Amino acid sequence: MSYHLCVDCGGSKTAVAIADADGNIVGRGIGGPSNFAYLGLPSFIQAVTAAVISALQSFLPASRDNVTLPPPADKPLFATAWLGVSGVDSAAAIARLIPPLTALLGVEPVVANDTHLLASPLSMYDDVTAAIGCVSGTGGIVVSFKQGQGAGLEELGRVGGWGWILGDEGGGFHVGREAIRQILWDADCASVVAPERRNTDSTLKDRVLDYFGVTDVFELLTVIHWPDPLPTPAPGLSDQEEKDAPAYTKMVREKRLSSLAPLVFAAAFEDKDALALRVLAHTTRELVDQICVLLRPEEDDGTEYPARKVKASQTILCFGGSLVGVEAYRRLIFAELERRGYFLKRWTYVEDAAGTGAKALAAVSRTSA
Repeated sequence: MSYHLCVDCGGSKTAVAIADADGNIVGRGIGGPSNFAYLGLPSFIQAVTAAVISALQSFLPASRDNVTLPPPADKPLFATAWLGVSGVDSAAAIARLIPPLTALLGVEPVVANDTHLLASPLSMYDDVTAAIGCVSGTGGIVVSFKQGQGAGLEELGRVGGWGWILGDEGGGFHVGREAIRQILWDADCASVVAPERRNTDSTLKDRVLDYFGVTDVFELLTVIHWPDPLPTPAPGLSDQEEKDAPAYTKMVREKRLSSLAPLVFAAAFEDKDALALRVLAHTTRELVDQICVLLRPEEDDGTEYPARKVKASQTILCFGGSLVGVEAYRRLIFAELERRGYFLKRWTYVEDAAGTGAKALAAVSRTSA
């Protein structure tokens, strides 16, 4: 039997789903991060290989420890394959990936940015003509689509997805970075106030300082800018010194920022901390700024808008990623959209992008058979 494979390659994990010809999910696997831009080709292929083998081992009945890729030429495993890959933002990147992935899987896959997986619900509704895939997880990007030929999607526009150094508005990097900036800003503003009148109390500040094991706000500058850990201990550093080094020195810099997002959410939605709420108001506005680039007003006001912009009333907003999986954060996004006059026809949170994609592949295969 040939199966339908879908791989959701994200900045935090790789999720794999395998469907049979009837669209039933028969296997799943999870692997480490697989953002192509961050890993490069060899490490990316290694991450995908491990995750796909994990999924195959979850259901193949015989010799589970002997499952290998590529499959034997006379016993193909996959009829179709679809990979949604974070960090794939150009035709050149896709062209680099297809040959090694074809060799690995035994079938030429469809490779696209991971937002394409999110937008697959567009085909499920006849009252919408466009979809906006909104990723807000470790990173962030928004992309609009219309239905293409067959079951395919035609990309209309994209905004963001520039990575943690340049952007990723609305995602974990952005939330963590803005939290540090706002904590430091409050401390800067307090520097001109008499010590006895300063008030920079914040549960977010307390959570962040405790997380990094520091006591002074300005120690955060050292924490954030500390170099990435070396693959091997520095020469002359004893085992005890390595063991006693602060935990943040063992984290890559981008993770020091993105790992703060849960602290910000807890401070904002549980503690109602003003500083944390200010952080999320800022990140929400910037994420909505990007969504609005893809939208046009409902009423014709005489302005000629680009044909690739879409009306909110004809669009389904498809969320994906851990941050927008939090209902309170989605509410902030909708409130900001509505404040600007945009009311989406539909929305959905795609919790299982890989599973949705695998089922869609099976459905297309049945239709075209």
